[in-house]
Amino acid sequence: MDASTNCPKCNSEHAYQDGALWVCPECAHEWSAEAATAAETSQEAGVRDAHGNPLTDGDSVIVIKDLKVKGSSSVVKGGTKVRNIRLTEGSDGHNIACKIDGIGAMNLKSEFVKKA
Repeated sequence: MDASTNCPKCNSEHAYQDGALWVCPECAHEWSAEAATAAETSQEAGVRDAHGNPLTDGDSVIVIKDLKVKGSSSVVKGGTKVRNIRLTEGSDGHNIACKIDGIGAMNLKSEFVKKA
């Protein structure tokens, strides 16, 4: 069985086709072949900023709104320029790792930045 028929939710290789749907017996997830193709296409698109521009490692971005820093009383102000970002695979939605002057290393969500 090839990797395209693995379950997209739990990556189980025991998925089977039932009519037009694929079914995973381990997590009970059901999906169509069209949905799997659309998911692969969206992953190929990569990380995009708030305006839909593609981001790459080393880009500079600008924060578009004030962001509270969790566990601190400091705030990242809107308009702050962040240089040399790194794209990460964040399961919590934080897909940009960076250093911000005056605050330090932190992770950002791409929906709150625009490409500089």
